[in-house]
Amino acid sequence: MNATKTALDMPVAERQRRRVAMPGFWTRQTGNTLDRATAMMPRLFYDRMDEFGTDFAVIYPTAGLRLPRIKDDATRRAVIHAYNVVSADYFAKLSDRMTPAAIIPMHHPEEAIAELEFATSQLGTKAAMFGSAFPRQVDSVKQDPEADRFAVWYEVFGIDSPYDYDPVWATCRKLKIAPTFHSTGSNQALRNSPTNFVYNHIGHFADAGHAACKGVFLGGITRRFPELRWAFLEGGVGWASQLFGDLIEHWERRNIRALENMKPDKLDRAKLMGLVEKYGYEDMLSALKTRGGTPDPEVHGTGGLDDLDDFSRCKFTRKEDWVDLFSTPFYFGCEADDRMNAIAFGKTNPFGAKLNAIYSSDVGHFDVIDMRDPLPEAYELVEDGFITNDNFRDFVFGNSVRLWGTQNPNFFDGTHVAKEARALLGQTPVRQAAE
Repeated sequence: MNATKTALDMPVAERQRRRVAMPGFWTRQTGNTLDRATAMMPRLFYDRMDEFGTDFAVIYPTAGLRLPRIKDDATRRAVIHAYNVVSADYFAKLSDRMTPAAIIPMHHPEEAIAELEFATSQLGTKAAMFGSAFPRQVDSVKQDPEADRFAVWYEVFGIDSPYDYDPVWATCRKLKIAPTFHSTGSNQALRNSPTNFVYNHIGHFADAGHAACKGVFLGGITRRFPELRWAFLEGGVGWASQLFGDLIEHWERRNIRALENMKPDKLDRAKLMGLVEKYGYEDMLSALKTRGGTPDPEVHGTGGLDDLDDFSRCKFTRKEDWVDLFSTPFYFGCEADDRMNAIAFGKTNPFGAKLNAIYSSDVGHFDVIDMRDPLPEAYELVEDGFITNDNFRDFVFGNSVRLWGTQNPNFFDGTHVAKEARALLGQTPVRQAAE
């Protein structure tokens, strides 16, 4: 929170000079004092849950989003550890209707495993928030502290990581924890306006989720750990539908067999020269002759890669693999009033697959004026004919139960929804057939 205050205390000119993003101001409810108090105190939220139409809630942090980005290793681990202890205590007597997500730091596999084991064994944690898309310093750039935040790349775990994170995912499988990512993309790259918070805010959760999801998929993690369920929160599902299609379209054109058609030595240089002589220009013909008939010699290299298949870790053997590796294991947290939620249940997704959209309203923030509004807003998609009642049930209940309950069949034991969750998990899932 100190970073927000520091940025707000700067004059506009200073934020522009240092390229510090405009943070959110006035982002907490004040006109509705009851809701403000509800966001502050779990016991009050608990007492009002029937008003909100919420039977059970998994609680994710707001201020805690910053904790995985603390740069100093010892400080980060200590602060996150303390947060998890305090958070577990806050909700300990409310567990029949609420459970908090522990924060899991991911700068190093060993710190993630240590906090996972502590939180589950000592605190009884059932849900966990993993940091992703956090900055790592670029090794080749030596800067002063002011410039360090620009000389970074962003960790996505599945590819190009300096560490092997498979032991973390194996620990999640052992401890029955579904990895759920809730990460920010604001104040970096193309969301770094010094004057306009809305410009920085729109799409930043989706951007972070897109990066993490793409890394997990292309890194072959859903292939190696098919039992795990994953969630990317607060960014909606529209980006996921587009990513699903983009990945398939890229695979169709960039899979290892398709690349055969792009090999430089397949070009018939003599035929090309003849066509240029007939239809081209003198300067083009001259350049081709200088290059021995090769139009673009600069792109013949392969960057030193031994494996030219960007999808090799996915190990595709059949078209149904796309459902098994993407639409089945991935879940996407959506705001109640997001019209794009309907895409998850529509016919435009590849193979007619439904995506696992989950209701996850951002109560307590500026985007929820009244905590009683989100559920009716979500139902408007049914009233307007964009989704069915069955879709709505999956959105507000079924998909959430499958996310946590598939990973941990005892997740909902002793809760307000234990009977209904047990019945749903006992059903044989009907998967949309790939065409």
